[in-house]
Amino acid sequence: MLGAKTAHSKPSIATKPATGRLFFLEVSTNRIQAMNPDGSNRKVVVTDCQLPDGLAIDVQAGHIYWTNMGSAIDVNDGSIERVDVDGRARKLIVPRGATFTPKQVQLDQKNDKLYWCDREGMRVMRCNLDGSEIETLIEAGRGDVDRWDATRWCIGIAIDNERRQIYWTQKGPENAGVGRIFRANTVIPDGEDPANRSDVELLYGGLPEPIHLEFDMSNRALYWTDRGDPPRGNTVNRARPDRDANPEILITHLMEGIGIAINVPGNQMFVTDLAGSIYSADLDGKNKRNLLWSQGNFTGIAYAEI
Repeated sequence: MLGAKTAHSKPSIATKPATGRLFFLEVSTNRIQAMNPDGSNRKVVVTDCQLPDGLAIDVQAGHIYWTNMGSAIDVNDGSIERVDVDGRARKLIVPRGATFTPKQVQLDQKNDKLYWCDREGMRVMRCNLDGSEIETLIEAGRGDVDRWDATRWCIGIAIDNERRQIYWTQKGPENAGVGRIFRANTVIPDGEDPANRSDVELLYGGLPEPIHLEFDMSNRALYWTDRGDPPRGNTVNRARPDRDANPEILITHLMEGIGIAINVPGNQMFVTDLAGSIYSADLDGKNKRNLLWSQGNFTGIAYAEI
């Protein structure tokens, strides 16, 4: 009889469906937390971080990567760590001092690389997932004099795997209106170095304080948070770098906006601010709502289906 189970057939093994989870950093208590996209089932995953700012989730390997800014802005003791999504097997990936003040980090799953921005280091950097082969791709300044020039600080980063390009922000001083977003290739041109590259493009200038970035490859759209004052600051913005001369403001009235994560298939974005709020909204900024309100100081956020 067709379809009948024989004596030697094996029962099928049910596969647990993937569940969307938000992972986010609470810099005021140095913790990594996780919760459902509706704000339920909130749990602490990691404690005793050191001023965490950016995080990325490797779904395939079941790992969380995050940056530690270190003890102070004038001390070269930043680092990057990794842990399993259940909080076990914590491991130092980039040792303290190998990066000055690491900020947002992104995972390049296709090429097994981590990319991050180094604020007081004034660099865009990269390494293998095990922390080996640390490289500097962009050097916006060098030394103590340059270090106090906030226009040189590299903060947010996004990756375009299809075109092998990186995007990053240099925010400038508070509310100075000199924030910028740049783009360059992931490979330094032959004969050039991180401080002198002919392929660096200035995409958007005159911004209040652009912070974290996300790139939607399917629609070739760039999203970012901005910490400056209204009307253009404390916002979430979007632009299509290949065709848009001017960004559009999607969300307003953040309280020092920092982290952003997007779920393109689900038409969702998630945003954090330093006042301790986490918001969700559609990708066009509509249907904004609070998931958490005034509960610490939040920085990086990431969405993953675990």
